[in-house]
Amino acid sequence: MNAFFAALWAEALKARRSKVPLLTAAGFLILPVIGGLFMFILKDPERAKTMGLISVKAQITAAVADWPTYFGMLTLGTAIGGAILFAIITAWVFGREFSDHTAKELLALPTSRGAIVGAKFALIALWALGLALLVFMVGLGVGMAVRIPGWSPELAWASFWAVLFTALLTLMLTPFVALLASAGRGYLPPLGWALLMMALAQVASAMGWADWFPWAVPGLLSSFNGPRSEPIALHSYLAVLLACIVGVVATFALWQSADQTR
Repeated sequence: MNAFFAALWAEALKARRSKVPLLTAAGFLILPVIGGLFMFILKDPERAKTMGLISVKAQITAAVADWPTYFGMLTLGTAIGGAILFAIITAWVFGREFSDHTAKELLALPTSRGAIVGAKFALIALWALGLALLVFMVGLGVGMAVRIPGWSPELAWASFWAVLFTALLTLMLTPFVALLASAGRGYLPPLGWALLMMALAQVASAMGWADWFPWAVPGLLSSFNGPRSEPIALHSYLAVLLACIVGVVATFALWQSADQTR
C-alpha cells in the first residue's frame, strides 16, 4: 500500500508540473460557457440577434431555455467531451513514459509494476471526476448569471449525480486507451482508438445497437431534447463494466510482462 501511495504521489507530481491539467480544465469548461450562450440566445432571440448571434440553430438544438434543458446539455456534453478529454488524459498519463523515454527507468524501479499502473489509473479517475465536478459547479454559476428559469434544488441535486455518473461511465471506458498507449508506446494509437470508438458509437446509435455498444452507453443517459431516446437497461451497464474490466486486466498484464528495453 505504501508503494501504491508513493507511485500515486509521483504521478500527481508529474501532472502538477505539466500544463495538461490546466489545458484539459480549460477545454472542459467550454461546455458550460457554450451551454450558457445557448440559454441566453433562447431566452431572448431578438436581443441575441441584435448582438450578432444566430438564434435559429440554437433553437433547433436546445428547444427551450430552462434548467432541465441546460442540465441535460451539461450531462450530454460530459459524455461527449469526456470521451475526448478523458482519452487525452489517459493517453498522456500512460503514453508520456514512452514519448519521454522514461518507461525503461520506470520498469526498473523497485516499486511493483502493479502499483505503478494502479497509481496511474487512480490519478486518471481523480482527474476526470474532478473535471466533471468543476464543470458542474461552473455550470451552476453560468446558469445563475444567465438567470435561466425552472430552477429547483431537487433538479440540481439529481442533475449533479447524473453528470457524475455519466463521467464515471465515460471514465470506465478509458482502460482500453491506457492499453493502446502502453502497447503502442505513445499517444497516437490511443487517440486514434478513441476517435474510432466515437465514430462507431454513432454508427451503433444509428443502427439501434447503442445499448449494446459500451462506448455509446454514456451518450444514451441524457439528451438536451428531452427524455433519453434509447432505453438504458442492466445489460448496457454490464457491457461498460465488462469493457472496463477487460481493459484494466489487459493493461496490468501488459505492464507485468513488459521487459526493460521498452
